[in-house]
Amino acid sequence: MAQVPQRFFDALAVRTWCGLSLRALGHAREEIDAINVYPVADGDTGTNLYLTVESAVAAVEAVFAAHEVDGEPRGGSAAPRDGAGGPSLADAVGAMAHGALIGARGNSGTILAQLLRGMAQVLSVRSDTDHTGGQGLQRALRHAAASARQAVAHPVEGTVLTVASAAADAADAAGGDCAEVARAAYEGARAALAATPGQLAALERAGVVDAGGHGLVTVLAALVETFTGRAPGPVAAPHARVERAVEGRCAAEEGDGNGPAFEVIYLLEAEDAAVARLRQRLDALGDSLVVVGGDGLWNVHVHVDDAGAAVEAGVEAGRPYRIRITHFGHGDAHTTKAERPPRERAQRAVVAVVPGEGLAALYTEAGATTLLARPGEPPASGELVQAVRRAHAREVVLLPNDAELRHTAAAAAEQARTEGIRVALIPTRSAVQGIAALAVHESERRFDEDVVAMTSAAGATRHAEVTVAERQSWTTAGICQAGDVLGLIDGDVAVIGADVSRVATTVLDRMLSAGGELVTLVLGDEAPESVADHLEARVREAYLAVDTVVYRGGRQGALLLVGVE
Repeated sequence: MAQVPQRFFDALAVRTWCGLSLRALGHAREEIDAINVYPVADGDTGTNLYLTVESAVAAVEAVFAAHEVDGEPRGGSAAPRDGAGGPSLADAVGAMAHGALIGARGNSGTILAQLLRGMAQVLSVRSDTDHTGGQGLQRALRHAAASARQAVAHPVEGTVLTVASAAADAADAAGGDCAEVARAAYEGARAALAATPGQLAALERAGVVDAGGHGLVTVLAALVETFTGRAPGPVAAPHARVERAVEGRCAAEEGDGNGPAFEVIYLLEAEDAAVARLRQRLDALGDSLVVVGGDGLWNVHVHVDDAGAAVEAGVEAGRPYRIRITHFGHGDAHTTKAERPPRERAQRAVVAVVPGEGLAALYTEAGATTLLARPGEPPASGELVQAVRRAHAREVVLLPNDAELRHTAAAAAEQARTEGIRVALIPTRSAVQGIAALAVHESERRFDEDVVAMTSAAGATRHAEVTVAERQSWTTAGICQAGDVLGLIDGDVAVIGADVSRVATTVLDRMLSAGGELVTLVLGDEAPESVADHLEARVREAYLAVDTVVYRGGRQGALLLVGVE
């Protein structure tokens, strides 16, 4: 179905562009992953770009949702608006840039976040009308390309930076409205993408175009569709030989097997002066350094051999968080073709989302492939798909371990099935249900029988958690205040109190009143040390036939997780 074209670049155009970009990257993700050879041939550029844009889309949608009245958007017509109604252009582009910044993944995703931020800096300038035309789009594309180059410590031609500059040059040479400028930028970027193998030896050896550049052309194609109502056609350039992508990546690696061992990414709250010093420090530690952002919030990306030193540098500069460290490791991007025989797929694997480092270690020890979900950072569907791929199995049992991840996990399972992986989703709502399911997992059984047994074990496990209220709120147990201790049973608030041990004891008694044979306790880092001893003693005294097992969950958000089987 053809997209309704937008005449001007306003808030609705931003929303439309983001949505079309996400859809286009979803279709192109595998192709872009396949041709990823520079700066590291780790085959994830398409996925990283998708996750970056997915975060931008979520931020933009949140802005629009905040302006809805009675289910109808306020404003948001294709015609220009003079400030009345829904979100302004500044609101929308600001959300887009911020969402991309906090969700940026990998080298190319981080650069794309800076490109969007550069556009937002131009488009968010207040004017008499809350929209811009072709000239405004030209200025935005030019500033985006310049700011992205400034964010990269050592810009290299033949990459996404070259493609962005070519798009800006072509846009500058064009005249007319947004549609004409967007079309010119797309055609300029597409031509530059086709030329990238002649600019970068790694691409020439592999016989592919730059993956990050391919992703940017895909995003610009979505921009054309935003203003014309039609996609401009296939993005793939002449040198993109996806069918030979694996061999191409290996060929690209043969020239140099000595790259840094780790990719380090984190968000950083810091002042500009501290970030300038941080750039110098990280530049001396490794390569592929990209630092994007501003106004006190930055996204830092670098490849290093000493991941700890890279994080410590961030601590010295400000407050780093959402720290992600990826070990390229043996058999990855820095291993030559001769050293890397194809790895045989396992028959079956379990993939689980876990809320803390302690549980991640427990699940891993039990043989599961884990995806860590830090407090307030639920994984996106693309991350779940990556985890399923990482399991490298023909059959996968997926444990989301969170009721709110049900739809995300279902989307990931559906995507994995299109790739030929047999996936069964067990709707576990807590990590303790996942523990019960994993305890009865037997890979030698028929797949269906194994899934039934795991589902039955999870379903027979009641779950609870003890946490602290962040704000005043209405609950099923009454009104709670910020700082109150809450006891939730099967997802509903059942107890409100002031003492962790007392609330936990009340929760446990209520759960065991219906019977049980085994109590599982998972303590978070912030839980009082005495809680586990107190609860174990309570079980010994009042429930003679019930066993108790205690695990350390780490930074899991909740003070305590409780499971009763």
